Amino acid sequence: MSEAASPTDILLIEDDPDLRALLMDELTDAGHRCAGSGDLAGARRWLAEEAPKLVVSDLHLPDGNGLDLLEELRQLPVRPSFIAITAFGTIDQAVDALKRGADDFLTKPLDLDHFNLSITRTLQRQQLEQELSYYRRLLDQGEFHGMIGRSPRMRQLFTQIQQVAQAGAPVLVTGESGVGKELVARAIHRESDRREGPFIAINCGGIAANLLESELFGHAAGAFTGASKARRGLFATANGGTLMLDEIGEMPIEMQSSLLRILQDGKVRPVGSNTEQALDVRIIAATNRELPDEVNEGRFREDLYYRLETFALEVPPLRQRGDDLERLIAHLIHQFNQRRQQPVDGLSTEALNLLKRYPFPGNVRELANIIERAVTFCTERLIGAEHLPERVQRSAPTPEASEGHLWQPPTAEGELVSLDHIERSYIHYVLEQVDGNKKRAADILNIGRRTLYRWLETDA
Repeated sequence: MSEAASPTDILLIEDDPDLRALLMDELTDAGHRCAGSGDLAGARRWLAEEAPKLVVSDLHLPDGNGLDLLEELRQLPVRPSFIAITAFGTIDQAVDALKRGADDFLTKPLDLDHFNLSITRTLQRQQLEQELSYYRRLLDQGEFHGMIGRSPRMRQLFTQIQQVAQAGAPVLVTGESGVGKELVARAIHRESDRREGPFIAINCGGIAANLLESELFGHAAGAFTGASKARRGLFATANGGTLMLDEIGEMPIEMQSSLLRILQDGKVRPVGSNTEQALDVRIIAATNRELPDEVNEGRFREDLYYRLETFALEVPPLRQRGDDLERLIAHLIHQFNQRRQQPVDGLSTEALNLLKRYPFPGNVRELANIIERAVTFCTERLIGAEHLPERVQRSAPTPEASEGHLWQPPTAEGELVSLDHIERSYIHYVLEQVDGNKKRAADILNIGRRTLYRWLETDA
């Protein structure tokens, strides 16, 4: 029954042994793995054990019609593609075969070039449909307040957001640039009982130090040159809601004492005014800096840090989120398709593998820029490697994986050691290899920097 070893890609059903041998030689020469049968009974026995990608069948066989097998294949959970062949082809017969689910219809005598082209196109179309189906399933997996993620790290973060949202204390959101800290802050606001109030965000590093105080606290008329009218600050504007202080590590240290006083007293005094105003504002601070280091260097107040750190949430970098990368890609392609009226449906396998290898120093923000660029330049249904930036196409395993340094587990001669001892030894080894760079060490260890800092504190 079978004329080729399994596993196979293509099952060929043809009762003429000479033609069957010729076509199987063509398929094998083209790189396909194939099996052959001379009748439907043999094909059914073979299909009971194998699942080919494509069935190529003559319609007139000794024990029945090939279209009867097509009807059976349509009932399978994963239906192989189907190409019909006949020596008695008519237009009506071809239309009937295509209506019943055939992917192509060929007539004898076969043109071998046409035969090979039909095989190639059918398999390519099948792969495209499978990839599109995969991306559509990813899109159906939902989101959490604009954040896409089902990885353990993100599920933990979503749970933490729901928990801290009900508290009134400040929240500190940490993470690298581009991970989506503002999305986390907005999610906390929407999950809280302040959701009907305003959400105001300000980048503390994007405003000159001499203007930041007035921007946050407001000012009285005549408080300084040019202040002809009194002005409400963002604290007053956010009353009853949430104020996000992004890049809190950039805030001048002299202003940090004012912020600490507001957190303690709930009152704001505009610049140049002697009157304090009681406000109900929840503060969410965010930073990509290591605030413990800033405290040690005298650039951030220790008391303010501990006031903010009561509820601390760390947003993981993209490289630590596993399959979330593919979910985000599907979401972004859908988003940019709608915005640009593009017909792109997904990524080629080569392009996806390149993105999986890329470390994404710019995280989700960088991924969004890459996908927007790819969608813009892609004129096909799938984004290919050529549509990705050069830096992604040249991406390679991280230097840590290729430097050739080998770590040896610590053992005394003839003696076994505990897992904790091995773990501590490896962490020290990684820190030595990166010259004490804690951020790089945490990335290699696939842990958050806060986790590494806590470990170092307990190990001291």
